[in-house]
Amino acid sequence: MAVSINCDMGEAFGIYRMGDDAACMPYITHANVACGFHASDPKVMWRTVRDAKHHGIKIGAHPGLPDREGFGRREMKLSREEVAAMVLYQCGALLGFLKAEGVSMSHLKPHGALFGMAQKEEAVADGIADAALALDLPVIGFSNCVMEDVFKARGVEHQCEFYADLDYDDNGRQIITMHHDPVTPAAAAEKVLRAVENGTTLSITGKEVAVKADSVCVHSDTPGALEVAKAVKAALHEHLS
Repeated sequence: MAVSINCDMGEAFGIYRMGDDAACMPYITHANVACGFHASDPKVMWRTVRDAKHHGIKIGAHPGLPDREGFGRREMKLSREEVAAMVLYQCGALLGFLKAEGVSMSHLKPHGALFGMAQKEEAVADGIADAALALDLPVIGFSNCVMEDVFKARGVEHQCEFYADLDYDDNGRQIITMHHDPVTPAAAAEKVLRAVENGTTLSITGKEVAVKADSVCVHSDTPGALEVAKAVKAALHEHLS
């Protein structure tokens, strides 16, 4: 089974820093670069693209909701057309920096609440699909939900993601919080291996739930993200794509 490791990056803004992106890059395969709506700014985007290019990892867009104060983790009411336009706009911004550096965009991955909304709202999932098909990009998405159903029906190439550093509820959905709690690297690695090899994880109540782990996410803003990324890569060395 081929598995990728992705990380949400480029989420600093101005003088404010968010995670140690450059340090994490040797331990991931895909960088999801924030595009200015939920986080980031032009200089941060360009710097992140340059760093990712230096490390030879794949670079994708990480479009989010226009809510910097809430870091894109608060839901909004949006139409399919609004979602498609919002995703296209943000991908277009990143494409400029990628072109400047002579590299291509490999994928897109919705951020935060936008990602969560697409798991249950068909209009949101369709809007993301509209943008992905227009740009001919694969999507890092989620399994056993509306998003996966829409992507399969419309022929959108996608990978299903598993989170090394987030909790899951009894329905097998990731729990999106405003702040990420620290996780033990060894526990994260064990959790990821279980998801990859057995297709299951334990919910916050101890229930075994089904998951897919085509791609494993480590968030750069999780405390101790570097050590978590190292542990996850080491655990997955036989599975990495």
